[in-house]
Amino acid sequence: MTFFKPFTVVLTASALALSGCVADPVTGQQSPSKSAMYGLGGAAVCGIVGALTHSGKGARNSALACGAIGAGIGGYMDYQEQRLRQSLTGTQVQVQRQGNQIKLVMPENVTFATGSAVLSNNAQFALNTAAQTLVQYPDTTLTINGHTDNTGSDAVNNPLSQHRAQAVAYYLQSRGVAASRLAVYGYGSHMPVASNATAEGRAQNRRVEILINPDQRAVNAAQQM
Repeated sequence: MTFFKPFTVVLTASALALSGCVADPVTGQQSPSKSAMYGLGGAAVCGIVGALTHSGKGARNSALACGAIGAGIGGYMDYQEQRLRQSLTGTQVQVQRQGNQIKLVMPENVTFATGSAVLSNNAQFALNTAAQTLVQYPDTTLTINGHTDNTGSDAVNNPLSQHRAQAVAYYLQSRGVAASRLAVYGYGSHMPVASNATAEGRAQNRRVEILINPDQRAVNAAQQM
């Protein structure tokens, strides 16, 4: 039997609080943000539960997960968004945020050749980079949507968009993102974000979007602990 040392939780929870520090704009002194302090108690409690069930490693993982939940779902998504923005800089993948949803927009010019569902080298690099963050934030679900412009018929565009979204999903799985977190859809040309009357607009419409949302089941479970 592995005995749990109480200070493990204290150190883990303290690390969470320090990671949520903000700087005084006048003095520059670092102090824990309100969201980090609110999450500190939750991290300690969850760390104890994790230690009782999964030893020291369980304490660390539970404290990290519950501390983020305690800081608020917005905080959990904030940390993830920051990591994604930093790691995807220069890849041409757009990182957008609306509420608690993070959207990664992958334009066709960095993902697929015209008419193809085979990921380019640039796309594989970007997805590999994104996956490194996604596996560290498991309490999210990912919806992968494929889109085309209106050139050609639905008979071509609908399956092409589905196959492209599926190619992205398969690649993320190969990099450790659990298949249970992924949902895949192909919308063909039916959800444009720009006018199909211009070449520039059609280029914007040819894309794959990865929508990252908090997993409500994990949120509910953490809140009930």
